Parts: sequence; C-alpha cells; structure tokens
Amino acid sequence: MKFDYTFGNQAYKYDDDVGYQIKKYKIMAPEQEQEIQPGREYLMNPKPVFDNPKYKGSDKLKGKVAIITGGDSGLGKAAAIAFVKEGAKVVIPYYNEHIDAKNTKDYIENMGGECLFIAGDLTDREFSKLIVKETLKKFGKIDILVNNAGVQYQQDCLDNISDEQFDYTMKVNVYGMFYLTKEVLPYLKSGASIINLSSITTFYGEPQLIDYVTTKGAIVGFTRALARNLALKNIRVNAIAPGFFWTPLQPACWVKEKIPSLGADAAMARGAMPYELAPTFVYLASDDSSYVTGQVLHNNGGQIMN
Repeated sequence: MKFDYTFGNQAYKYDDDVGYQIKKYKIMAPEQEQEIQPGREYLMNPKPVFDNPKYKGSDKLKGKVAIITGGDSGLGKAAAIAFVKEGAKVVIPYYNEHIDAKNTKDYIENMGGECLFIAGDLTDREFSKLIVKETLKKFGKIDILVNNAGVQYQQDCLDNISDEQFDYTMKVNVYGMFYLTKEVLPYLKSGASIINLSSITTFYGEPQLIDYVTTKGAIVGFTRALARNLALKNIRVNAIAPGFFWTPLQPACWVKEKIPSLGADAAMARGAMPYELAPTFVYLASDDSSYVTGQVLHNNGGQIMN
C-alpha cells in the first residue's frame, strides 16, 4: 500500500509493500479549494509570495511599457512587480478579481511605479482592442506583451469535460492570446518581446487537465511559429512552462486533498512561490535574451528535464 504522511511542514511518500520511504517533500499549502475561476489570491492560505525583497532592479526595462494579462495575482503579478523594479510601466488586464487587482495596484504605486488596470473578458475580441487603445492613450507605446491569463479545471476523464468547458478553456487560454497579440503586433518595434505562458503539464501530459494541456500545447506551437515569422523584424517570441507554483489557479482547480503535495514529484521535492519565476520574465523581456527566440523555458524544480 502506498500512502502519504506528514511531520511538521514535511511530508513523506511511503510504500508499505516494500517497507521503505519513497520520497520526502515540502508541503506547499494546507488543504483548501475555491469554487470560482480563475481563483482569488486574497483567499489563499498562505498568501503567495510575489516579491523577493532581495531582488534589486538595474534598469533592464527602463522606459519600457509592458502589458501583462492576469497580472492582478499569481505569476503575472510577480512579473509585474519585477518589471516595475526594472523601470517598466505596466498595464494589467484582468477579468473580475477586483480585490486582488486593487491590492496589486496599491503595491505597485507604493513602490513608485506606474500602472494601468483594465477589467474585461479576453474571450471578447473587442476587449483586446480596448487594452491596446488605453495603453497607447496612457503610455504612448507597447514594448512587451506577456500572455499570462488562463483557466484550468480538474476532470478525471475526457467524458467529464463538457463542450462548454472545453470551449471556454480554449477561448480564454488560446483565443484571448491570439486576439491580444494580433492587436498589439502593429505597435511593436525592433527589440520588442512577446512572452507566452505554457505549462509543465503539456510536457508530461497531466491526465486530469486534458483540455488545459491541449491549450498549453497550442501555445508552444503558436510561440515557435510566431517566433520564426517575426525573427527578421527583431521581435522575439518565447514561452515559459512553469511547474507547480502557488497561485490562485491551484485551489480554484484541484480538489483540496491534492494541494499539499503539489510539486512533490519535482527533483527539488517542492512547489514554488511566484517570485521565483519573476527573473525569468525579466530575462525574456530584456536585452539579456537578445539572441533567444522560439524557446520554451522550464522552471519546474527538475520535474521535467529535457
């Protein structure tokens, strides 16, 4: 019999049939779940750590303007904070997580940063037009686009995925990215960067996220094809495939019993906090990655190695 047991903030996988401990891992968070997508950061326990106080900016993005979808919380929020530290101005389109958005806006402004928050639905093509219009109105240009927003739903088998769920997941994760990228593209100049969020789940085929995995695989293809298409214009397109980070998507997706063991299968035996991905966003957005395009960077604690 295989089972888990805990001691303090450590947990252990044990195989009773052979009588030995399989693996020790760090508990990401206690059991919890949310009934609403894409989840609310202010309801999480513990709160995600989105800012590393040891991270000091060095003007890598000075004067740049970045659009970061879903930047009100989670990985997008961590990217926004790091971008501001590096001198960028940020525009954050979000769905309807108004409390999280206000908290993030206040945090950025208290840092002395400039930001614009716009609520709306990325599945509506007109919202992408509004994002671009308002960004240009306030900041006059666009240098960086981060397609971060997404939803995911846990389902045990394909039969449980309704047509409506599949359609909505596809529209948020893929159509929204397509609409906004298409609207932004005419305003990007040489040296601009597009960063798309894929997922570790695409590379090992998470069996309980079939529709989500499908969209994240599509994002990899979109990234590679668009990178080749724009390479001679010196507009770089890359993707990040994160492992298990403690973001609102997790309690909004998984059954509560799964939460403590998220990230346990990584070589580092833990999940991660959003701030740990922030430097990767900065790298891909800045001139540090001037010869990098069409790539997928894997930040997953060694869960997938390729």
